[in-house]
Amino acid sequence: MLTESRPSSRSTAGGRRPGVRAPLVALGALLGAVAGLALVVARIANAASYLSSSPETCLNCHVMNDAFSTWQRSSHARAAVCNDCHVPHANPVGTWGFKAADGLRHSAVFTLRREPQVLRLSEGARPVVQANCLRCHADRFAMVRLAASSERACWDCHDNIHGPVRSLSASPHLRRPALPAAGLDWTQEGRNP
Repeated sequence: MLTESRPSSRSTAGGRRPGVRAPLVALGALLGAVAGLALVVARIANAASYLSSSPETCLNCHVMNDAFSTWQRSSHARAAVCNDCHVPHANPVGTWGFKAADGLRHSAVFTLRREPQVLRLSEGARPVVQANCLRCHADRFAMVRLAASSERACWDCHDNIHGPVRSLSASPHLRRPALPAAGLDWTQEGRNP
């Protein structure tokens, strides 16, 4: 005996339940908007530059102007870039992991406008920089054994790497980015500022 099969009242001819399509479209639109926003933020932040070891990458944050300028005029500029001193070199996973974690921390600090007036190494960065000082200079200086103690850091005596410590408000902003004109041009209105 043949029976005629009819679709149940709970499904459509395509096998989907009614009302499922709208939430899927909304979810797709939301995911598309989030992906688009992420691309815009990545472009504005110049995110691709962080994959390189170019010192100019540090200039993405205006507070690094003095550090860049003093490094550029130091003896280290001829031998090392920022990553040589500020990123661990034990293995690639550690290098990229540290770089990502430190970069996210920097992004949060600068985005939330929580940068201190005087930039100092974080507690996590201090042993990395110390190890890199020893890695490069251990075979050249007999006094480097003093730096192996946990009481002193190389930069306690050799503070000339980035020049004297100054607050951000005292910075000469040597590499200030060109900004578009903001506001009304007073000369067009016939008024003096």
